[in-house]
Amino acid sequence: MAASGEPGRQWQEEVAAVVVVGSCMTDLVSLTSRLPKTGETIHGHKFFIGFGGKGANQCVQAARLGAKTSMVCKVGKDSFGKDYIENLKQNDISTEFTYQTQDAATGTASIIVNNEGQNIIVIVAGANLLLNTEDLREAARTISRAKVMICQLEITPETSLEALTMAHSNGVKTLFNPAPAVADLDPRFYTLSDVFCCNETEAEILTGLAVGSPADAGQAAQVLVERGCHVVIVTLGAEGCVMLSQTEPVPKHIPTEKVKAVDTTTLSVEVIYSVYLSINISLSDYYILWALVTVLWGLWPSTWLTTQVCPWKKCSRDPISSRRSVSGPQEHSLLIHTKKTCHLICFDCY
Repeated sequence: MAASGEPGRQWQEEVAAVVVVGSCMTDLVSLTSRLPKTGETIHGHKFFIGFGGKGANQCVQAARLGAKTSMVCKVGKDSFGKDYIENLKQNDISTEFTYQTQDAATGTASIIVNNEGQNIIVIVAGANLLLNTEDLREAARTISRAKVMICQLEITPETSLEALTMAHSNGVKTLFNPAPAVADLDPRFYTLSDVFCCNETEAEILTGLAVGSPADAGQAAQVLVERGCHVVIVTLGAEGCVMLSQTEPVPKHIPTEKVKAVDTTTLSVEVIYSVYLSINISLSDYYILWALVTVLWGLWPSTWLTTQVCPWKKCSRDPISSRRSVSGPQEHSLLIHTKKTCHLICFDCY
């Protein structure tokens, strides 16, 4: 049974543009000055419990960027699971297919973050691993009517593969984040992914190639494209990312501005625009993909700070480069702004 009972009226009337099939994790986060060595006990200076999991993070961020979203996942029948469902609802996410089980606890992630934003994470997937093909069949109509479906590997690979197959067969754009990565990934994951997004470590595991530079990332991306991926994005932390596609077979390095890291799972939004160009979708669909790929790496507002400001409104943060421009402020609702030296998308105005 779905956890939330009957869906809210708005979800009976509106189709979810973004469907995420994936994980929900309760994050147990400790902040420390440095990461501990093996066998060492150190003092931290802050602890908090949060809502995480790659799938839920992606879904929440897509919802906050304006997309109608639905989360297909499984949590335990425990206090963490109850709180998680409530959190999804508060973020205007459909929980019609958020299932609960008594057979496992809600997934958890124990996280330690140091002052430089580096982290170590241990996950216990719990109920996430019980999401199955029967659950997907109940959600089939929602998945088949979406514009974009995204999944990862914090649920079983079989379930992720079934979700990709279901979406692909109905013409739904698919985005796959192969994390945590496995060396013997089923070849069908490559051919069923319209956008295949991984970081440098995951690229190394998948291809067997060392990835220490944008040039290395380009070689790894080429291997992944040869395996059947339509678009490949390899993220490189502070070095930005490298993109390659079947239609643009020359690797493209997209650098990022240097920022103070709050968390190392970040990505430049320029990547999203490249995805839009590569798979040739409409502008409205671009915003959905933009929302979706953004959250693959937990792109937090605090990592976007620069000294520039929006030309149409006196904002103090979040201008991000774009290749599009408009002629006047009447287009403000599209988040597109023009400046003499660059074009900006401003999240404060959004």
